[in-house]
Amino acid sequence: MGSLERMFNPKVVALIGATDREGSVGLALLKNLLKSNGDREIYPVNPNRESVLGLKCYPSIRDVPEHVDLAVIATPAKTVPKLVEECGEAGVEGVVIVSAGFRETGEEGRRLEEEIKKIKSKYGLRVLGPNCLGFIRPPIGLNSTFILKDPEPGQIAFISQSGALGSAILDWAVSAHIGFSMFISLGSMIDIDFGDLIDFLGQDPYTRSILIYMESVGDARKFMSAARGFARNKPIIVIKPGKYSTGAKAALSHTGSMAGSFEVYRAAFRRVGVVRVDEIQDLFNCASVLDSRHLPAGPRLAVITNAGGPGVIAADAVAENGGFLAELSETTMETLNALLPPYWSRGNPIDVLGDADINRYTAALKACLADPNIDGVVVIYTPQGAARPLELAEEIVEIVRESARAKPVLTVWMGGDEVWEARQLFHKNDIPTYETPEEAVKTYIYMYKYKRNLELLYETPADLPIDPAPPKNFLKILIKKILSEGRVVLTPDESDKFLDAYGIPRARGELATNLNEALAIASKIGYPVALKIVSHDIVHKTDVGGVVTNVSSESELRTAFLKLIDTVKSKAPDAKIKGVYVQQMIKPTNYELILGSKKDPDFGSVIMFGTGGIATEVFRDFSIGLPPLNQVLARRLMEETKIYNSLLHGMRGKPPADMKKLEEIVVRFSNLIVDFPEIKEADINPLIVTDNSIYAVDFRIVLDPECVDSHEPYPHLVIMPYPTKYVRLWRLRDGREVLLRPIRPEDEPLEYELIKGLSEESSRFRFFQVIREITHEMLVRFCNIDYDREMAIIAEYNQDGKRRNVGVGRLIIEPERKRGEFAVLVADDFQGKGLGTKLTDMLIEVALEKGLDSIYGIVLPENTKMIGLCKKLGFDIKYGTDEVYVELKLRPRVTVREELAVKPAVTTAPTEKETLAKEEISQ
Repeated sequence: MGSLERMFNPKVVALIGATDREGSVGLALLKNLLKSNGDREIYPVNPNRESVLGLKCYPSIRDVPEHVDLAVIATPAKTVPKLVEECGEAGVEGVVIVSAGFRETGEEGRRLEEEIKKIKSKYGLRVLGPNCLGFIRPPIGLNSTFILKDPEPGQIAFISQSGALGSAILDWAVSAHIGFSMFISLGSMIDIDFGDLIDFLGQDPYTRSILIYMESVGDARKFMSAARGFARNKPIIVIKPGKYSTGAKAALSHTGSMAGSFEVYRAAFRRVGVVRVDEIQDLFNCASVLDSRHLPAGPRLAVITNAGGPGVIAADAVAENGGFLAELSETTMETLNALLPPYWSRGNPIDVLGDADINRYTAALKACLADPNIDGVVVIYTPQGAARPLELAEEIVEIVRESARAKPVLTVWMGGDEVWEARQLFHKNDIPTYETPEEAVKTYIYMYKYKRNLELLYETPADLPIDPAPPKNFLKILIKKILSEGRVVLTPDESDKFLDAYGIPRARGELATNLNEALAIASKIGYPVALKIVSHDIVHKTDVGGVVTNVSSESELRTAFLKLIDTVKSKAPDAKIKGVYVQQMIKPTNYELILGSKKDPDFGSVIMFGTGGIATEVFRDFSIGLPPLNQVLARRLMEETKIYNSLLHGMRGKPPADMKKLEEIVVRFSNLIVDFPEIKEADINPLIVTDNSIYAVDFRIVLDPECVDSHEPYPHLVIMPYPTKYVRLWRLRDGREVLLRPIRPEDEPLEYELIKGLSEESSRFRFFQVIREITHEMLVRFCNIDYDREMAIIAEYNQDGKRRNVGVGRLIIEPERKRGEFAVLVADDFQGKGLGTKLTDMLIEVALEKGLDSIYGIVLPENTKMIGLCKKLGFDIKYGTDEVYVELKLRPRVTVREELAVKPAVTTAPTEKETLAKEEISQ
């Protein structure tokens, strides 16, 4: 992580604004820094102090005798830009700005922030804040905040966008003896943001779980990319306020940034494996269990209790949080009937009654763990009956150990001092324990959702028969023409061109400019038809009587056409009517759906799917997904809606929908949205499902004039789509053709066959070991990649009509996006034909387009062919004992900091302006 690594693990720290004035931020910061453990130097900086707390005080950062890794600035806002400039000149790695008085104060504060941004870009500085608390790293004994609390070392990292809330949580965590690997307050996030910190903490050996309090995401693309990269290995748990409008307004006034749509945030978190929780307590409850390998297989929960009330509370919590009370199997019922009193609850929750002894509890728990209908168990104990809390806890610990933790067991020991020892025993044996049934149930459901989100990252999609690059340039020209006319809403005949280009089936229809044309169109497409007014001045046709349906004959059409025109003219006399759209009526209508898109201010274009028709806003049955979508993501999008079960199984005599066809239509629509940043809003409503097919009946497109001719690739997306520009045919030395293209999640079977067919030598040269077992998880990591920070180019060869992967070149970009590590693998029977050189050359092309400084690789000394290839392509070769390091410099890049490093420092007398600034700093 380069400068972030040095910033968050500094050897030399300077505090600018150090003072010994009681009650000041500068004094609190200095006291905390001086408590640092290890070999760390602390340098106070203040031009009007000779010493502070017995330490020599330096007039400026340039006078500090050592290279500074971290500078903390605690001075008035208007002095900060110049101080950041001095830090850049002195080669400081990172700066923490705790000062307030920036964008939250208005326009002048924004101007100061913009000035700091320019300075930090000029010098390659990393900046935390402004208006933040700073950060604490308990494992290395560093506290760079002004909070007079020292949390214990732990394995939880906590990132807070709110300083006040972060301070309160830290105070509570210290009293509860909750340890941290890092506590950090982001402030206004002019540089370091959630994505940076996830990248850093994802590789931090002290961190196992990452907790986040988020008000707005900041750089959404960076957050999504980082979270996707590390959510598989370290749980990322987020609490996001602003669920209701009042909460969103509060977030706006508190941080100066707009809170995004709650549903979109939830979809974004789900897409990258992040768990969203509702309460602060949930953050820490989840942190202790989500990094476990023993996550539930499903949402079916059994509750064992010795009191009816807590059992009912647990059952309510299961329903409220989207879980299911497990239905006990016949075998379990027979077992419990034989072991429990006749008047037990005879269902789930399993009430073992108030006089229960240890044997009743253990019998019920063993039966539940053996029941295939049960995915997890919550055991509730209230101090009553024959079972003593500690002895019962000891038995449960033993049962869980014997079961090899095949199913999660969560415990609720209700009470105070009497159950304290039992809780400590559970903690000691890594068995989750809680004070209330609600906490336990919510945590279990979060465990399940986390597992479900991870499965989404690991699931291999089916390969759909969809053209990844349909003809679209003529549609780009159409959009420019429409915008040049001062319009942003497309007419039905214009929208149809988009559906046809992307293969989305639609109800047949054409635009008629007079009655005779309408009659001819109806005769061609067949009765019954619908008539829809077309006018650039009318947005909602039904509001002005602009739609007539079920016109079943020529005579009806003559009457309906003229009446439609008259009605619209009377209700919208100023509207210019372009014509009438004549469209076939789709019958039978089994289901009406909506498939749409809109641009979210934080996450760009999103996809919406749900119950459609005229009542879509009444039912509000919809789910959100982020493009690009594949077959698995399309299905998951649909699964989140209430109508999904009806589509899957049928309803009230209506047959099920063709789900494969529906998935394909959703993916095609996603591709359309991916290709057109010019689309601001779009919806197909209704998307009608019939007995045999699916049709788009009404498609509305609203354009975004600001996104026409954008030079940035995919400015409307936070997840990079499939990079079709790297798809090309290439001829091997022996004349055979291969298709070179980026890898896709659907390529898992091809990747499996490539690795399976390698010789031991080829396997060892690529993976530094012989791969004996090829797991699904391994293949997912190879095939389901983030194109923003990784690229894998495969060589596909058509062998007797069967597709085969015969080579792959892979480039993994480091988080700071300066370097990338590459590797190349070629099937044994395709080696020596130029494929390895071609794949490496394509990776160099990718690296150049990504703006990397260099690419590097590690090669075994005996892999002479690869070493020779690298020499031929101009790589620098460095031989080690066990490995060879190869690196290709792509571009000479000299930063301002590097230029300063080779120039002698010039000391000049301070100007009057600098003298005044120093006086402000000292204050």
